[in-house]
Amino acid sequence: MEISILYSFYKQCSGISTDSREINPGSMYVALKGARFNGNNFALEALKKGASFAVVDEQLSTDDPRVILVDNALKTLQHLATHHRNTLGIPIISLTGSNGKTTTKELLHAILSKKFKTAATVGNLNNAIGVPLTLLSFTTSTEMGIVEMGANHQKEIAFLCEMTLPDYGYISNFGKAHLEGFGGLSGVIKGKSELYDYLRKNKKEAFVNSNDPLQLENSKGTKRYFFGTHATLKDVAPFVSVNHQGNSIQSHLIGHYNFQNLQAAIAIGNHFGVPSQDIKEAIEKYIPTNNRSQILQKGNATIILDAYNANPSSMEVALENFQKLEATYKTVVLGDMFELGTASKAEHERIAETAIAFDFDEIHLIGEQFSKTKTSKAITYTTFEVFKNAFQPNKKGSFLIKGSRGMALERMLELFD
Repeated sequence: MEISILYSFYKQCSGISTDSREINPGSMYVALKGARFNGNNFALEALKKGASFAVVDEQLSTDDPRVILVDNALKTLQHLATHHRNTLGIPIISLTGSNGKTTTKELLHAILSKKFKTAATVGNLNNAIGVPLTLLSFTTSTEMGIVEMGANHQKEIAFLCEMTLPDYGYISNFGKAHLEGFGGLSGVIKGKSELYDYLRKNKKEAFVNSNDPLQLENSKGTKRYFFGTHATLKDVAPFVSVNHQGNSIQSHLIGHYNFQNLQAAIAIGNHFGVPSQDIKEAIEKYIPTNNRSQILQKGNATIILDAYNANPSSMEVALENFQKLEATYKTVVLGDMFELGTASKAEHERIAETAIAFDFDEIHLIGEQFSKTKTSKAITYTTFEVFKNAFQPNKKGSFLIKGSRGMALERMLELFD
């Protein structure tokens, strides 16, 4: 079926549903497949629950006219999203990077919403499925779109760009994330720089940190809007505060590493004419959630919960920041970092050594990889369950909890109840 015809059906719907367990009435259900599921098996159930149409890529034993057969449901979803993006014709900013892209996206959403009806990636829907769902969430009332792009191998950002067709782009940094898929740090740089390649080829604009030599080098030949002086660092104690155009801005973000995220969001807001006072209000009202650098108080214990994701680069800066914080007793709880390939052993050992060098009062390392590190100054655990059964928290101290999403270290909060 031609996308233009399918799009005419989509326009009759309330949105897109890809999970038959959570059907929005009047939506278009798209039957996606995975290693352990086949959405085609639930298409008729989706219609019974209120979906207006069901897009499938396997022949079903039904003559229901609401069932639409296509060659590949995922590709159809992606093509539908690009068609929708072209129909709306709104400016779109795409963001990627090894660390900080989600925080920058959230800050930018808050800032641009002061002037425009802005829509952005929800949560972490930043892959081959999440990006089209994000694009299809934009409506005729949307004036500015923000699309986060994640990747764990080369050519993925290029693919997402061809789907999203961004007018502007920003790469937060190049770090040691997804080393296995990218083939090392040089592969990360090449893969993330595919955003610059797209912007350069299509004469679009990149936002570039003028203090980052790698970004300056890889963005050459692209139309660039530089930032690096739009805001100056005022303090990190523990929340980052900055000065911008005579305004003192107090954020709810911890760690010096968030200064660049603030700089980028402020600069892009400036570029689109958001008044300085509105930028201040947007930043000061933004409070991080989803286990991202949250500061929580559990009785007399102060907890920095940063358990949404982790890689060697983000681990290192988190440890550096925690070391600088004033506290009488510091406990570090770190979980395994995933997708590091052949570099995994060396990187876990390096992070363990970094934590030990900072001389924290307690260091706890959890997971298959961390448990292999050879150290007498840190306690290692093969699994979270082993840790949970052995750990007795000093409930009057300060804690840094950080690990990859698959470690789900936010479960540790239960130990303080």
